[in-house]
Amino acid sequence: MVLINTKMRSLLIIPLLLSVTACDSPPPVEGRVIQTQSGESIVRPHNESQIAAGAVIYQRDCAQCHGINGEGDPEWRKRDADGMYPPPPLNGTGHAWHHPTTFLQGRIKNGSEVGQGKMPAWGGKLSDDEIESVIAWFQSQWPDELYGVWYEIEQRALKR
Repeated sequence: MVLINTKMRSLLIIPLLLSVTACDSPPPVEGRVIQTQSGESIVRPHNESQIAAGAVIYQRDCAQCHGINGEGDPEWRKRDADGMYPPPPLNGTGHAWHHPTTFLQGRIKNGSEVGQGKMPAWGGKLSDDEIESVIAWFQSQWPDELYGVWYEIEQRALKR
């Protein structure tokens, strides 16, 4: 029988513990397979450079209204004193996930509809690629379940 001293046993156990705890950690949101409500398996897209660029643009141009983490105004569902809706959350706790990409692009590019909100038009300040990056960033904040619902909305919109 081979005896292993305490120091040697520790050296063998540490990698084993690290591998077990690594298995318990959930994979990153982007790039993993999720289920839609209809049961379709999809892969959440992940483009690190696009998401990172979107985070920078979001912090520079959007966070002052929509919050640092996309949390929006707490009273986003109620019209303010001007009769306008305050900035909604973009992190999955609001309604952004109800809208297909074309709507999100249009709202960012053209701003709010008259009398609906104070969202300025960013089309003259942001390129289409920058708008796509902002959308990629805030979608990366959405929980899998909401992303799956959004995906099905997006697919229906693409068929129209």
